[in-house]
Amino acid sequence: MRRHVIPLLLFGLVSPALAQVGLPPVGNVVGQATERLGRAAGDLGTLNPPGLLSSAARLAQDRVNRLAAFIRANKNTVERDELGQPARRGIVLILDADPASLDTARQLGFTVSGQDTFGNLGLTTTEMDVPDGMALPRALEVLRKALPDRTVTADPLHFPSGVIGSFRAADKAGASPPPIVAKVGIIDGGVAPSLKPIAIRGFASGAPTPSNHGTAIASLMRRAGVTNIVSADVYGRSPAGGNALAIARALDWIAGERVAVISISLVGPRNPLMERAVTAIAKRGVIITAAVGNDGRAAPPAFPASYPPVIAVTGVDGRNRALIEAGRALHLDYAAPGADMKALDGRGVEHSVRGTSFAAPLVAARAAAALDRGEGSGSVRAGLDVEARDLGRKGPDAVYGRGLLCGDCRGH
Repeated sequence: MRRHVIPLLLFGLVSPALAQVGLPPVGNVVGQATERLGRAAGDLGTLNPPGLLSSAARLAQDRVNRLAAFIRANKNTVERDELGQPARRGIVLILDADPASLDTARQLGFTVSGQDTFGNLGLTTTEMDVPDGMALPRALEVLRKALPDRTVTADPLHFPSGVIGSFRAADKAGASPPPIVAKVGIIDGGVAPSLKPIAIRGFASGAPTPSNHGTAIASLMRRAGVTNIVSADVYGRSPAGGNALAIARALDWIAGERVAVISISLVGPRNPLMERAVTAIAKRGVIITAAVGNDGRAAPPAFPASYPPVIAVTGVDGRNRALIEAGRALHLDYAAPGADMKALDGRGVEHSVRGTSFAAPLVAARAAAALDRGEGSGSVRAGLDVEARDLGRKGPDAVYGRGLLCGDCRGH
């Protein structure tokens, strides 16, 4: 297995989920990643720790290089925030701003470019353009100093946490699982019309537009039995798609659609707007599943998977081994198939897929099935715990969480 470590890690790097890591000096990133992986290596006893440490250094270096290349390629719409994360260029957000706060911001040269009232989430957001010539980190510093009682944030980007691989011939159709009627929302790229989402809306320039990643997520959900899919496209054709504001808008809309479960296979940094939106919708009884990302166990914690109300999901391969590239969250709940399986792309063609992206919708399907059985949203996790198959060390652990769900979903 040793010789396969590097290719698998690099496979995970194809995903733009790398953006969950900032841009401090490369040497610091490599050192921190190596230290984190050294602490984590004990949980992955089947691997050679020295090899993992070497791979972590390469992974960290490549992550920084790729992120820098992404920002350079999209410099007209994306820039680094104060933590080095890619964010929308020249945009700051103020949460629950009052008129006095907005007057203060205007006096400093900021201009209001948009306002959102999220009635289903109980919060408001004001979008402001940064003064000409002012870099985003400086703008955040200036506005936070002037408005100490308000939450001021950049609008960071979130990225898919899975990759679509080579074309695979379709298998003969197997037995269909029992239909799941609870509504399940997908916040991702657009979903192909052939999968017949019952509602779809776009929250980015050019959206809704069918995407390979969003369609793959939806096709896996269909395979697991979900019949009522609600699709929120937060990418469209925009290089700055997947931003926190777009996701908050999607969450507010989905809440209005009376969705029971939401699957999010995106990763990004911690963000106050996202955290408040996720917390608000969870308080309504909506269950949220999210992928832990594909940047390896040395990576910083992935969000939204790390927000307390979210069910954090990792992936396993066809032999139920944890994916070598699987990231981490501040908590881990379950594992589900994330490799050695197929899903549809935006044109309806089957491809191999790999990544924790493809595990999250399967757990969402199991949560929806529990709701169909009459379990209340507050007791769904207890039901999933009973259903989960323990893997790895006995009991909950940091590699598989509380066990494997939907293990047979790969074969439907």
